Amino acid sequence: MNDLKTRFFDDVDKNCPLPEYPRPQLVREDWMCLNGECDYEITPAGDACPKDFSGKIILPFAIESQLSGVQRALQPDERLWYRKGFTLDSRFDNKRCILHFGAVDWQCEVFVNGVSVGTHTGGYCPFSFDITDELVDGENELVVKVYDPTDKGWQNRGKQVLKSVGFWYTGTSGIWQTVWLEPVESQFIRQVWMTPDAQSHITCVRLTPDIDAGEIIVSCTGEGLDGCTIEAEISLGGEQVYSGEMKLNAHLPVPDAKLWSPESPTLYDLVLTVKKNGEAVDTVKSYFGMRKFSIGKDKQGLPRLMLNNEPYFQRGLLDQGYWSDGGLTPPNDEAMIFDIAEMKRLGFNMLRKHIKVEPLRWYYHCDRLGMIVWQDMVSGGEYIGNILAGVLPNIGIGVKDNKYNWFSRGEKEWRDDYRRELFEMIDNLYNCTCIGCWVPFNEGWGQFDAKEIGDAVKAYDSSRIVDHASGWYDQKGRDLKSMHKYILPIRMPKLDGRPFVISEYGGYSMILDGHVWNKQKSFGYIMFRSKEKLSAAYKKLHEKQVIPLIKKGLCATVYTQVSDVEFEVNGMYTYDRKVLKLDEKTVQEVNSKLHF
Repeated sequence: MNDLKTRFFDDVDKNCPLPEYPRPQLVREDWMCLNGECDYEITPAGDACPKDFSGKIILPFAIESQLSGVQRALQPDERLWYRKGFTLDSRFDNKRCILHFGAVDWQCEVFVNGVSVGTHTGGYCPFSFDITDELVDGENELVVKVYDPTDKGWQNRGKQVLKSVGFWYTGTSGIWQTVWLEPVESQFIRQVWMTPDAQSHITCVRLTPDIDAGEIIVSCTGEGLDGCTIEAEISLGGEQVYSGEMKLNAHLPVPDAKLWSPESPTLYDLVLTVKKNGEAVDTVKSYFGMRKFSIGKDKQGLPRLMLNNEPYFQRGLLDQGYWSDGGLTPPNDEAMIFDIAEMKRLGFNMLRKHIKVEPLRWYYHCDRLGMIVWQDMVSGGEYIGNILAGVLPNIGIGVKDNKYNWFSRGEKEWRDDYRRELFEMIDNLYNCTCIGCWVPFNEGWGQFDAKEIGDAVKAYDSSRIVDHASGWYDQKGRDLKSMHKYILPIRMPKLDGRPFVISEYGGYSMILDGHVWNKQKSFGYIMFRSKEKLSAAYKKLHEKQVIPLIKKGLCATVYTQVSDVEFEVNGMYTYDRKVLKLDEKTVQEVNSKLHF
């Protein structure tokens, strides 16, 4: 058991952690947060719901985390049960009640007042159930049953293992993002009788900026929208830019658009009002940034990453999103902001969110603070072994990724599940202004058909770049030539028409007493004994190996990493986020030279 606390630990409100509205891209004023203390019990697999719950857990922190109050691993032959009571207030009168989960890892079944209302599989994306018909007057009972085999299963789980070591981290089982209730209008009001003129609501808004046409493409889906009209209002800084009626799919003008960039993270507000027979029945608020991610050539004819039709060098960091006390769950909103703001202060303009999907508020903070995000899909399958994962890539031997068994994707069910979750993730994060690149596969972990999948992602979302296989096993697919390089010297590869990026490198490490997970077992690629030596090595790496490659075609860098993570001690910050391990002026100076 580890008790390393982040700088945010004492500020966590155990009565209702992470109380902020969890879905910034689709906001309604009325909602109820269910975070906070909850009953829990662990039973053998196959047992029915327990009558008595012996423990207390703090939602939405996973049972393995310190902030949950439990710190216990869930075994594959066990089931985790949650029980929480809730009472609806007047905001839910004559409304449908939607129960939302930000994320539950991995399989769960949800019961309301003893009735199963649905199941969900997948540990990283939100889901919801309409629980209206199972509600009673007074107190209601929510029960959630969870199965999570962690690394004993085939599911997409990232770096989670039952026993952490090296760059494999503590598992995250069960509820680990906000649980909340939302009252919405519907075709049918919850009464003994039903009326055909009852009201309707929006369930999804898809926003695609087009700076070349000077417009935002808005697509709405929802319940009972036939016969309704939608009024749209766009504003900037409180000043109205557009107002008018729209269809479910519309191109709305944004004249003289102020473009979003890390240097100027301008966001427009969008309000959509559903009207039926002239009466407003649903209102949602959202936002968007006018920006364009693309690929083009510079004046020398080199392929470059472009932002808003201009070559733009992306200076990034690997960001694994782990916290010493919360695991995958940030302790609070301030913790999310801290990582983003600090990395921007140091001169970075991009974070590669590494094989994890964050709560939506994290992306909102990147949107408003101005931080580009490369979003990884969560890896899955068994470890592919040291030969495939380490030896072959470093001696330049490539492997075709249609050898499914080699990459632990032998069963069609596993591959189908990956595809389902990949596009579920893209749908979930589509409206995030900050996301500039999708990364389906990393270093061969569970990789298969990467070229075809990269093409499918690009066809589904042409507004972003795709790094089809970050690291080892390039299949010549979309859109980048993507290199990982640790320890060995970084050299310019032969360009093939795709922009060249170093999507992982560095990993320079230092153990700082009092701020490490485990001093005896700490892991790093190259270890240094002092801040001065670490900073000098960081500067030398960039000046001798990285910066000279920019004029030859290098377009982006992803240094490892934002913070230490468990046994890994290669972060800019310590795992508790209390100490910056490198000299900040050195980092800022290096970043000032990483540009076209």
